[in-house]
Amino acid sequence: MAEFVVAGGGICGLATALSVARRGHTVQVWERDDRFAELGAGIQIAPNGFHALDRLGVGGQVRSGAVHIEALRLVDAGSARPLATLPLGERYRLRFGNPYAVVHRGDLYAPLLRACQEHEAITLRASTAVNRYEHTPAGVRVLPVTGAPVLADALIGADGLRSAVRAQLVGDGAPRVSGHTIHRAVVPMDLVPRSLRWNSVTLWAGPRWHFVHYPIAGGSKLNLAVTQDNGSRQALSGVPAERERVLADFSAMHGTARRLLELGQDWRSWVLCDRPPTPKWTDGPVVLAGDAAHPMLQYAAQGACMALEDADVLGDLLDRCVPDQIAERFARFNAQRTERTARAQDTSRWMGENLYHPAGTAARARDQMLARLSPGDLMDAVSWLHRR
Repeated sequence: MAEFVVAGGGICGLATALSVARRGHTVQVWERDDRFAELGAGIQIAPNGFHALDRLGVGGQVRSGAVHIEALRLVDAGSARPLATLPLGERYRLRFGNPYAVVHRGDLYAPLLRACQEHEAITLRASTAVNRYEHTPAGVRVLPVTGAPVLADALIGADGLRSAVRAQLVGDGAPRVSGHTIHRAVVPMDLVPRSLRWNSVTLWAGPRWHFVHYPIAGGSKLNLAVTQDNGSRQALSGVPAERERVLADFSAMHGTARRLLELGQDWRSWVLCDRPPTPKWTDGPVVLAGDAAHPMLQYAAQGACMALEDADVLGDLLDRCVPDQIAERFARFNAQRTERTARAQDTSRWMGENLYHPAGTAARARDQMLARLSPGDLMDAVSWLHRR
């Protein structure tokens, strides 16, 4: 019915392409790198993410490589005192209609990539990055950094935190640097003492830092991530980090957590970035999705889930849509998604400041607040986020 260009070949771009193509449209996916691949380690998928994956037809494949964890646990990093536990068993699954699970990013990306490769209406173009776009009477002329322009009926900017499409559409400059540095490593589970092979997402909260770990890759590996609120103002992405420096920065960690931290070898570091919520995602037949529209810090573990929701909603809105209806459908998408995603962005930042990193009096106030909450209260608190 219509021809789309999707900028960005990450999780959001592939999910969006698949959702749009399943509604009868043709899609080109442009990826700036020379191949379609997903970097990184662990990722958490809440029920709202699985709901979208099911509607895309790949939910079962993602579940097959996932670890269905038993609980989300928040622990005091100095004393190992439990602060809060949200069980993720039958009661949780019945309430939200899907599990909460953790996967290696590649185990989420690969089923999406296969589905796009197998779909006759999707063309994947590597080494092709969007430079800018131009409106024409016939649609949108999409100009790559190198190569010939392409005329399409619409452009979807799913090109991430530093989106070229957003730079033109919103023009709000560079992302906001959070001042938080995260170090990540993956450890073979065979190296983890059996007594520490917990089937949970466990987060150790310290003063201005936290440490989280959980199993991935079907339980064969342990994902480690430790974050400091250290005021860093230089954006970094996946740079090697010295193991000795990582260990030295977290000397106050409880012995159990420290044993797990010391298992990490090939550490890499990122300085976390996000953007404030913006109400503007559209420019006629051009729209933003995923991190290009609403990048958020990792603390609510909802970045990928929100991108998958975007893909699902966009596909529904574009069903049986002809080219001259696209701008109006994009505007409806913008209106439907801004409030929920802005709340997720703000919640992610709030969680980092008030749950994971407080110190002194603020930490004691957090502990007292959490002590009053039952598992049912915690489930109620996440209901708006984990439900679709």
